[in-house]
Amino acid sequence: MSTGKRVTVLMGGISSEREVSLSSGRNVVEALSSLGHTVTALDAGADLGVLVAQLKEQKPDVVFNALHGQFGEDGCIQGILDWMGLPYTHSGVRASATAMDKAAARAVFLAAKLPVAEGKVIRIEDLTKADPLPMPYVVKPLSEGSSVGVSIVREGSNARHSIVENWHYGPHALVEEFIPGREITVGVMGDRALTVTDITPTPGAGHDFYDYAAKYTAGGSAHVLPAQIDPEIAEQACAISVAAHQALGCSGASRSDFRLDDTGPGPARLILLEVNTQPGMTATSLLPEQAAYCGISYPDLCGWLVDQATCRE
Repeated sequence: MSTGKRVTVLMGGISSEREVSLSSGRNVVEALSSLGHTVTALDAGADLGVLVAQLKEQKPDVVFNALHGQFGEDGCIQGILDWMGLPYTHSGVRASATAMDKAAARAVFLAAKLPVAEGKVIRIEDLTKADPLPMPYVVKPLSEGSSVGVSIVREGSNARHSIVENWHYGPHALVEEFIPGREITVGVMGDRALTVTDITPTPGAGHDFYDYAAKYTAGGSAHVLPAQIDPEIAEQACAISVAAHQALGCSGASRSDFRLDDTGPGPARLILLEVNTQPGMTATSLLPEQAAYCGISYPDLCGWLVDQATCRE
C-alpha cells in the first residue's frame, strides 16, 4: 500500500446526507493521516466555482470522495473530477448515476437477471388517487440514499395523502412490494464480497424499518455478522452483490442491500434492493465493520480505496 500522497477528502456537500458525509469525512481524514498521507479536508459548498478553485489550489494526487447523496454520488462530482483530470475513489460517472437512480438501477438488475421486487415508477400525485400495488408496499424517492423519504404503506393505513403532502423528492416515485423478513447487506471490495450482515432496527426505538435514524443513531440498530442465515443463502447474497457491482460498472467499494424473506414455510426469498456506490464510513457504518471482520482495519480500507483511485477521462 502506497503512502505519501496528497489527498483531498471531499466531505459535507449540500445534500440531505450532509451530516453523515461530514462524519464519514472526519474519520477518513484521521485514518489516511495515520498512514502517512498529506490530507486536506474540503467541505464542498454550494458554489461550484469556489470548489473547483480550491481543488486547483490544493493539487491533490487523489481525491477521496466521502460525499453522500445528491451531487456526491450521482455522477455530478465524478464528472467534474474527470474533467479536471483528478483521480478519485469509488465509482465513476456512469455507475454512480445509474446506481443512484433507482429506476435505472432496477433496469440494470433485471437485465442481469438479478432478483428484484415487483414494482413500478409512478407520478407521486397519483398516490392520492389509488394504491398502485397491493398493500403492503414501499414508496421510495428515485434518487435519495440512506433511506431518506422511504415510507411503507400497510393495510388499514391512511398514509398515502400524508406521503404526498410531505414529498419533496421530485415528481416521480418508485413503488415496490414490501418484502417481509429481515434486511441484510454485503460489502464488496473490487471483485470480493466481504461478508453478510443481518441488520435489525432496535426494538422500541421507533424504527419501522432500517431507516435513516436506525442507520446513523448509536443504538438504532443491531448488526450481526456474519449473519446467522442459511449458508447457501449467504453465498447467494455474496454472489449477487459482486454481480450487481459488475453490472453497474462500479469501482472500488460498494454495498448491496437486500431483503431476505424467510418468514414462510417455503424456500427463503432473496431480493436485491439497491447498490450503494458511496458506502458510509462513519463509526456505525456497515462497510468498515465488514472489512474489520475480514481483518482489514479502517485505515487499511481507506488506504486501499486511495490505491484504487483513478481518473476516467
